[in-house]
Amino acid sequence: MIKITGLKVVLTYDLKILEDIVATRLNIEHSRIERISIAKRTVNARNKQDIYFDMTVVVCVSGDENEVISMNKDKFISKEIELNYTVPKDRKLKERPVVVGCGPAGMFAALILAQAGARPILLERGLDVDSRKRKVLKFWRTGILDTQTNVQFGEGGAGAFSDGKLKIGQKNPRKMKVLSELVQAGAPPEIMYLSKPHIGTDRLNETVKGIREQVIRLGGEVRFNATVKEILFKDAQVTGVRFEEEGNIAEVSTDNVVLAIGHSARDTFESLLNSGVYMEQKSFAVGVRVEHSQEMIDKIQYGDFAGRPELGAADYKMVVHLQNGRGVYTFCMCPGGTVVAATSEENGLTTNGMSEFARDGRNANTALLVTVEKEDFGSEHPLAGCAFQRRIEGAAFTAGGGGYKAPVQRLEDFLQKRKTTAFGDVLPTYLPGTEFAVLDSFLPEYITDSLRHGILEMGAWMPGFAYPDALLTGAETRSSSPVRITRGESLEAIGIKGLYPCGEGAGYSGGIISAAVDGVLCAEQILGS
Repeated sequence: MIKITGLKVVLTYDLKILEDIVATRLNIEHSRIERISIAKRTVNARNKQDIYFDMTVVVCVSGDENEVISMNKDKFISKEIELNYTVPKDRKLKERPVVVGCGPAGMFAALILAQAGARPILLERGLDVDSRKRKVLKFWRTGILDTQTNVQFGEGGAGAFSDGKLKIGQKNPRKMKVLSELVQAGAPPEIMYLSKPHIGTDRLNETVKGIREQVIRLGGEVRFNATVKEILFKDAQVTGVRFEEEGNIAEVSTDNVVLAIGHSARDTFESLLNSGVYMEQKSFAVGVRVEHSQEMIDKIQYGDFAGRPELGAADYKMVVHLQNGRGVYTFCMCPGGTVVAATSEENGLTTNGMSEFARDGRNANTALLVTVEKEDFGSEHPLAGCAFQRRIEGAAFTAGGGGYKAPVQRLEDFLQKRKTTAFGDVLPTYLPGTEFAVLDSFLPEYITDSLRHGILEMGAWMPGFAYPDALLTGAETRSSSPVRITRGESLEAIGIKGLYPCGEGAGYSGGIISAAVDGVLCAEQILGS
């Protein structure tokens, strides 16, 4: 097969237009083209008067493909290298491996183990995704929080209530394996080629169920409402897992545990630390959510092309480096989305962003974050970052007046350090509700000062970003894990054989794809590949 990169394609393209472009580029007759598949598609909006798709395609032609490539002498035309993944063979494990946590890392570790015939047992503290969705919607409507099943805990992990954004980067066999499994489980097929693919919360729910069903069909076991209390060791070797399931304490014997607990399992972090598992502080970021009208973002990014159905809702991504040494950046931008209550602990408040697949909500939102270093935590204790998060979340809960209402402030009022008294033309999407507050009342001064400088610099890069009526909602504290459960070259925890810290909670990934790939890597280590 032949790969062609750098194709300029009109927004209204169809197969006939693609065939014309490919035939001209390869200098061959249309009749020689047997199949065209899109490998990558990016919106090129550098020139607002001429927005088009920048495309990479893979073409199958009749005759000698090498001759076609050599005849063209074009650096953008090359032989396609297939990125196939082969599931490792089961090396006949003595005991069934246990996977703790059903987010992307845990799901894909369990899936690879199941496909290899290892019959994994997957333990998840929260409920299945359908029951979880009902619990979360009830929380958003009423403010009644379930600390075991919420936006952070339950089947699908924290990513199940997000935009379902997939950061691909350079493709490799493991990433292609993850993408293909997601599609087979119900994700949109276009995630295989879009440069900025997303699944959406609504489609993610069905997708994670599809993966779970495959794990079970292949001999695996998935147990919900199963909170791990202790990893059992003997002579620095994992021997089992003790967990609480529906009020009863149970144990399962195993010599391999994938620890994919997510970035909010603070009680599990404490239990592991008390058991002698080595972990260390990790830098992360803290800030707020900022909302604009999606219509305004579309016009900023696409000009007169705004609203074209081929383009969908516009997004953006920015980062600035301040003179004070801190970085300010946008994170998890959700076009046409909502700001959601994402806490997992009582009397604390943290936010996140979420979009459905259609991205058709009235507002766009993004996290606006400031880097936080270990020196900011106020202690050298390994879990000092968790305590740092809790302090901000508790102060934000108080600033919102309780009941998990979020403190909000117009952007102009934030810049002027005054309390908002009325909304402008951007209305909040956050539930259970909002309360006007000064964000400085719950965020450290170095965070708010950095946010102010960052907003102004971003407004210079993206005119309109510093819109006076844009709305800031706080606090955003769970962008990544505040700890790293240190592991060695074998991916096992330092000094403990058979324990595999994995994914975002262990401090080794950030986002759905990288977490899933880390799960694949840990499964491969267990299988001895």
